[in-house]
Amino acid sequence: MSEHNQVKMTDMDYGEDRPMAKNSLKIMDLTFRDGQQSLFATRGRTEDMIPVAEMMDEIGFWAVEAWGGATFDAMHRYLNENPWERIRTLKRYFKKTPVAMLLRGQNLVGYRNYADDLARAFVDRAAANGIDIFRTFDALNDYRNFEVVVPVIKECGKHFQGCICYSLTEPRMGGDVYNIDYYVKKARELQNMGADSICLKDMAGLIAPYDGYAVIKALKKAVSVPLVLHSHATSGMAPMSHLKAIEAGVDIVGTCMSPYACRNSHPAIEPLVVTFLGTNRDTGFDIKQLAKISRILEKEILPKYKHLLDDSKVSIIDINVLLHQTPGGMLSNLVNQLKEIGALEKLEEVYEELPRVRKDLGQVPMVTPTSQIVGTQAVNNVLFDDENKRYKMITDQVKDLCYGLYGKTPMPVDPEVRRKALKGYPRGEVPITCRPAEILEPELENARDDVKGLAVDIEDEILYALYPVTGKRFLKWKYGKEEPPDRVKPITMEKARAMEELIAKVKAGEIVEKAKKEVPEKGDNLRTFNVFVDEEYFEVGVEEIGGGPVVSYVRQVPEPAPPLAPVPPAPPKAAEPAAPPPPEVQKVPAPEPVTEPSGETEGTPVAAPMPGMIVSYEKQVGDTVNKGDCVVVLEAMKMENALPAPVSGTIRKINFNSGDSVAKNDVLCVIG
Repeated sequence: MSEHNQVKMTDMDYGEDRPMAKNSLKIMDLTFRDGQQSLFATRGRTEDMIPVAEMMDEIGFWAVEAWGGATFDAMHRYLNENPWERIRTLKRYFKKTPVAMLLRGQNLVGYRNYADDLARAFVDRAAANGIDIFRTFDALNDYRNFEVVVPVIKECGKHFQGCICYSLTEPRMGGDVYNIDYYVKKARELQNMGADSICLKDMAGLIAPYDGYAVIKALKKAVSVPLVLHSHATSGMAPMSHLKAIEAGVDIVGTCMSPYACRNSHPAIEPLVVTFLGTNRDTGFDIKQLAKISRILEKEILPKYKHLLDDSKVSIIDINVLLHQTPGGMLSNLVNQLKEIGALEKLEEVYEELPRVRKDLGQVPMVTPTSQIVGTQAVNNVLFDDENKRYKMITDQVKDLCYGLYGKTPMPVDPEVRRKALKGYPRGEVPITCRPAEILEPELENARDDVKGLAVDIEDEILYALYPVTGKRFLKWKYGKEEPPDRVKPITMEKARAMEELIAKVKAGEIVEKAKKEVPEKGDNLRTFNVFVDEEYFEVGVEEIGGGPVVSYVRQVPEPAPPLAPVPPAPPKAAEPAAPPPPEVQKVPAPEPVTEPSGETEGTPVAAPMPGMIVSYEKQVGDTVNKGDCVVVLEAMKMENALPAPVSGTIRKINFNSGDSVAKNDVLCVIG
């Protein structure tokens, strides 16, 4: 490497005795947040971070990103974990290394702009719990959405890292929107706001190596604060782009431990450390210690999550991202959503629709929540549009975007799409031009009233305010009001390995479906017996068929729950007459089959057009509705869809509750 001085290396240079260079490259580790979010849908549990946290604290990372982004949502929704507790737990292990979070500006850790009072309270509690660096971005690069959160970050004495979301409208940087001048202007805005560092945030791995070199060179001349490059490995360019950015003078890059790296995630740390061994950007990291950490992650942690990895593709590189620009986490959501509705064959059509929707919505950068907004609308268009009409089902978030509730889009929204989206929009049909949160009413006090008697502190109240439906459900789990379902409980390594073995046998053809046998009808002579084997017992059905007894069925009976406390021995009784023979043991009746909710025999059903979660019913039983009125709000892919009444009439039946998960074609309610 001609631009980096090299020295003679020895075996010891791989270990802890090698000093870092004077101008060493700084590393922000992303394993516990964006790495696991990109690879296995943010399902990483705190308990699986603890085994390596202390070892990682000794490496010398500039920071570890371990919170924010989708973790807050996924933890309380899917893992039954208190998001606030993760910060407190990890801070006990990261005593030397600053802990960073990803803050979505006024979106906080959600998918819309929240009111100012809630934004201030959230940032304050995050800082109080131990967040040291607030990596802050806005999906539209509209920094009016920083005006409330940044002062709180500064008041708390924390590091404000301002982000520029990297995007393209052409195959390479340039054109009328995303060019050098655009990024320089945004960097100067951030420095003027008091940014302690500036991050070029490349969510989908779009930045080409020579574009990376050019933009970092320009930014180094324009601003004086440290620069960070954050890029994903999705397209395969990120390691090369890192290298060119480092040559251009970038101060910090983001990487993952190798088991959590590559694919939709980020470049691995280990090759980068070796690349700069003995140069004037040497990290000084102990490669042997990194190898130990990676071994633990690979052997003892990652097997629990392998079932969540997408192993359907041979290549770990997805060049399609250069066309649709959708971040890795959103891609996995798209695939899962289409699988659930049995429309995976539509994936290529969705890929083709994505850039069209993005252009219609103002060429927004593809990052949360705009990537979800564009992605979900693209799915809706593919599934529900026809040759005569586009945008037949528009999500509430697209309507909000067209109204201006997310901020100013880089290019104007298509006028026809805006007209369709804002027709009948509750806030009005003329878009706003002010800072979005200026029109939002305070939220925290109402949230406090809603969960009075359930929430015990402001952190519970904030969680509910951010996620009213799933947040309330989590608080019920947290305080023992409801039993958490098995799906939110962790799996053991033993279960993970058993799953792997089963999948391997199925793929190898070692497990085949057994031929079904006809079961004879049970006759009048059927008798049941309890058969005890060691600590288990079985219920056995026996029937005589023209001779000796024949076993009709065997059913294992679950063990009864143990008593809550020892039962004292009963006092001796007087002798009693011999009891008559016990009556025949009765067979436990089979449970009634569970059927999907169905509508009344008379009436028009409102069915779920896709799998999702009920957010709320806008109408109740007995309410009259007009055709086209919203009757139920369904969340799918984290976006909300207002389902209209297909006919006018009266709500006769409602089959689900807020927070319930529903499948495609489930009847949500009936209009008569």
